[in-house]
Amino acid sequence: MKIRRLNSSADDFQQSLKALLAWEDVSNDSVNSAVCAILAAVRERGDDALIEYTNRFDRTAVSAFSELEISVDQQQSALGKIPAEQREALEFSAERVRSYHQHQKADSWSYTEADGTLLGQQVTAMDRVGLYVPGGKAAYPSSVLMNGIPAKVAGVAELIMVVPTPDGVINDLVLAAAAIVGVDRVFAIGGAQAVAALAYGTQSVPQVDKIVGPGNIYVATAKRMVYGAVGIDMIAGPSEILVVCDGDTDPDWIAMDLFSQAEHDEDAQSILVCPDAAFIDRVEAAIERLLPQMERANIIRKSLESRAALITVSDLDDAARVINLVAPEHLELSVADPEALLKQVRHAGAVFMGRYTAEAVGDYCAGPNHVLPTSRTARFSSPLGVYDFQKRSSLIMCSQQGAAALGASASILARGEGLTAHARSAEYRISSGD
Repeated sequence: MKIRRLNSSADDFQQSLKALLAWEDVSNDSVNSAVCAILAAVRERGDDALIEYTNRFDRTAVSAFSELEISVDQQQSALGKIPAEQREALEFSAERVRSYHQHQKADSWSYTEADGTLLGQQVTAMDRVGLYVPGGKAAYPSSVLMNGIPAKVAGVAELIMVVPTPDGVINDLVLAAAAIVGVDRVFAIGGAQAVAALAYGTQSVPQVDKIVGPGNIYVATAKRMVYGAVGIDMIAGPSEILVVCDGDTDPDWIAMDLFSQAEHDEDAQSILVCPDAAFIDRVEAAIERLLPQMERANIIRKSLESRAALITVSDLDDAARVINLVAPEHLELSVADPEALLKQVRHAGAVFMGRYTAEAVGDYCAGPNHVLPTSRTARFSSPLGVYDFQKRSSLIMCSQQGAAALGASASILARGEGLTAHARSAEYRISSGD
């Protein structure tokens, strides 16, 4: 297997790195057209359109929409049916995720100036949030925890979950996670039609304020199209990991860390950055030796051959420069002093520090959210958190004295902009204090 090798000292390094990182949105005219038609149908025909699309795409035979709602009792039943070790693992992860996100909760604040004017900010939770959970070939209970728990911690009053159930098969692990989170309502619908239902509302599915959660290209395209009618978390690209190693970690560990992202899909990206070229050779040898043992070996191989890179740098300072150019979703600092290197990191979704910290623990149970910015958006975006489910309203309450002082400046600026009504509105309050 041939994995791309780059050297940061090469004249064309930045150009080669840019080409490696390039990711084109796979939405095409066909996808866009199909999603537009689905959104319009659900908006116009509501539940009837949802029944039609669910029967067509999920191979079901639903005749009434009531058949598509999964009750809270069914969620609790699923929680009781799963193996004890799975329930314990879900509850352990949920508690850690909940504990971490409780630290993110923002409070309202205000202060009063000398003249009695009050300024501040009121923080309130969203009323209703929609959570999309993928279904079908794979089950993602971790997605339920990571998206649902911060919403509940924020104080969201109602959490609506949608999950496709192809052939009518309901995944107990996903429903068990919903029970642990405290999801209020669950609908067995998926695809662009589920996004449309959440965004616009139907006779049975209530309209939400924000939609979160991953999905396929049709789901991602639908989320992009409904943005504005509702909020969305992000449009996520393929999963990514960048591992920085000083050459002293077991190369098998590093190889498996690279596999952990490559096994997601062929478009996932795994990058190793190291100042020791001989160690990179050892990691490459470990990759060749370990790959045949992996259940998803074909996917890993395609991912590594098409989008992976083994990058030689001059030192760890140079590695930090590469980190900030890549702005990775997941960053592992497998070095002797990760805290020192962390000080130079400006752009990363989540940072896993030290030789014993595998990115995989962050996906499930460390506590921080696994919904992270991809495709270099860590330059300006953050992980999903409680703050994504809270809104902030500015507070201004002028005293009579404050109205005069602020009104004078507002009047001058408003007249400078030619907005006379603005100026006179402020001036009225000035004259009232005379």
